[in-house]
Amino acid sequence: MSTSKALKVWSRPLLGDVISLQNGFAFKSSTYKQSGHFVIRIGNVQDAEIALTNPVYVDASDDKTKAFVLGENDLLMSLTGNVGRVAFIKKNHLPAVLNQRVARLFSDTTSCISKKYLFYFLRSPAAKDYLLSVAKGAAQLNISGKDVLSIDFPLPSLAEQQEIAAQLDQLLAQVDSIKARLDALPAILKRFRQSVLAAAVSGKLTEEWRHNNFESLSLVDIEQSRRELWEALYLQKTALQGKELKDEKWKSRYPSASDVIHDPLSIATPQDLPKSWTLTNLDSVSVLTTGKTPQTTDKDNWDGEVAFISPSQVHPDGYILEPARYVSNIGLKSVPIIREASTLIVCIGTIGKVGFLNTDSVINQQLNAITPTDTIHPKFMYYWCKTLHQWLNKTASATVNAAIINKARLSEAPFPLTSLEEQTEIVRQIEQYFAFADQVEQQVQNAQARVNKLTQSILAKAFRGELTAQWRADNPELISGDNSAEALLAKIQAERAAVKPACRKSKD
Repeated sequence: MSTSKALKVWSRPLLGDVISLQNGFAFKSSTYKQSGHFVIRIGNVQDAEIALTNPVYVDASDDKTKAFVLGENDLLMSLTGNVGRVAFIKKNHLPAVLNQRVARLFSDTTSCISKKYLFYFLRSPAAKDYLLSVAKGAAQLNISGKDVLSIDFPLPSLAEQQEIAAQLDQLLAQVDSIKARLDALPAILKRFRQSVLAAAVSGKLTEEWRHNNFESLSLVDIEQSRRELWEALYLQKTALQGKELKDEKWKSRYPSASDVIHDPLSIATPQDLPKSWTLTNLDSVSVLTTGKTPQTTDKDNWDGEVAFISPSQVHPDGYILEPARYVSNIGLKSVPIIREASTLIVCIGTIGKVGFLNTDSVINQQLNAITPTDTIHPKFMYYWCKTLHQWLNKTASATVNAAIINKARLSEAPFPLTSLEEQTEIVRQIEQYFAFADQVEQQVQNAQARVNKLTQSILAKAFRGELTAQWRADNPELISGDNSAEALLAKIQAERAAVKPACRKSKD
């Protein structure tokens, strides 16, 4: 039977023609108690479930509030905020009472409407779109009980309502199962990336590569490379400041690398490093720089061409967001400039966020920059720093306002050192595995988007009569005569006519 034929055997009353609505009571916060009846407020009505978050309780023993005591399987709807959310009251929510701006939807006749059918209909695109179209308010949307009761309601026979509800129970349970599996995949991919990094910095990722490509390390070359980097950065700084160096005495200011490795809890030190690797610290293979902000009140320091980076520009995934401000040439005279391909680490407040700098920049004082020497692949340094999150947080000292790790302590972080050739191979393999994970993650996101649309698609089909086309063909006696939708509507209207209007009135 086609959709059009299905609608011919269905009735189309307004929702208010077949059910009633009760708005909640305005319980005052001054009446809240430590125990008693759970007050169901709009924040507790989530999509298809009642949340037990931020519970408040009242004594509902007086005559004024008894009428708002809820029972198991009562169907509720939010009338404010995320309007139109519906959920059933379950046994674990009781005892409970209905607060204002939450409505209870119920049948007041013996010729019942299936609660499950009504629940699913109110979650359908047709019902949701209608409620949003009539909602009022700017900062917070609101609908009235009359708005809810004015929805055009597709009414099949009672048997078909029950069949539709049963099919939706089964289909949407399958959708929820698929969604749960998809939702679990990002966490699995995160653990996968972490395991790749752990294998990379411990030498396990390149075990096979090392068998055929052995390269020895020269600590003398590493120290010389560090000195050359420091001198180049010093000359860059003095040039920006407009200073002239008359002799080479400035070279004596070179700070030798610390030989301290600080990792008392063995958090960041890889175990069982390959024999060809050496354990050193960050200070030995890089120049560390703490950021500094140009004087903000001096306009001449700003609106230049060099990006100014603060922790908010460091994305959790490691890339740098578009900065809000740029430093001028005048501003560069008072602050260090950080070379591209340096690694940034947030060292105050939200410690441990790591970013990779893709252009020369200025950073603020909440960041430390690690500029690697020529003996270190910049991306190897970056990926190693991404493994330091736990070490950074355990090592940070707490101050009055925030946790902090200073440059001196950061310089003592352990660093597993191998040849530049092996570092390059490690970076290649990491990025290959990460590209695979990114591809899977994109597929997961695409699948999640399709699944999220699938629920609404199934609900839309259900209330166009498409899910039960074969059922109607197989059960004509359940949709005709005394069992027809038309007969059901007539019974409901007859019974409601005998009920006092006050019992059905919507109170907003």
